[in-house]
Amino acid sequence: MQATKRIKDPRKQRKLLHNAPAHLRHKLMAAPLSPQLTASKSVKTLPVRKGDTVHIMRGDNKGFEGKISRLDLKNYRIYLEGLTREKVDGTAIFLPVHPSKVMIKNLNLNDKWRKAIVDRKEALHKEAAKAEKAVEKPSAKAAKVEKEVKEAIEEKAVKVKEKVAEAKAAIEEKPAKAKPKAKPAKAPTKARKKPALEKKQEQAPTEEEKLTEKEKKPKAPKTAKKTRTKRKTASEEKEGGT
Repeated sequence: MQATKRIKDPRKQRKLLHNAPAHLRHKLMAAPLSPQLTASKSVKTLPVRKGDTVHIMRGDNKGFEGKISRLDLKNYRIYLEGLTREKVDGTAIFLPVHPSKVMIKNLNLNDKWRKAIVDRKEALHKEAAKAEKAVEKPSAKAAKVEKEVKEAIEEKAVKVKEKVAEAKAAIEEKPAKAKPKAKPAKAPTKARKKPALEKKQEQAPTEEEKLTEKEKKPKAPKTAKKTRTKRKTASEEKEGGT
């Protein structure tokens, strides 16, 4: 029954329950305690014992309350005093109940071993509660430091508020300077489009400009024109010779 891994196969689970040793069967017969017992003993669950008073929470016999008369560790069942039914022949037999369907209302502490378990769990719970309270409640020195820090922060906040109020009062006392009047903006003048004739006249150079351009250019010296002499034909040469 002491398995390290979690088994999900139903066949293996049933096999482990069937082959479980006695000390593990006893643990599997545990049931929850009532809220009153949990508050007083600081224990949530315990294995059921003979002599415990239990209350049935589920099933056909829901609401029945009685003492445990016998435990069946082989089949994981308990039997209560008064919970019986009649057979056909008239004999009464006890009805079996699974421990997961009951809640323990009263503990049987006649066994010293069981009492020691309950006392140990109660002591552990008290120690844990003390540790929680110690963590929640800060020490006296820490409380003083926190108080001093809070007071310093409050004082600084008051000083800042006073400075802000003084600055506002000083601003209100000063007369507001008259703003200079803004000059009216001049309307942008549209450039007049020049006619085509004026453009041409502007582009064409005047006579004076032409003269000045001619004067600027250096005059080249005049050279004698070379005249070509015509060659005399053969007939003319003969005539001349004659």
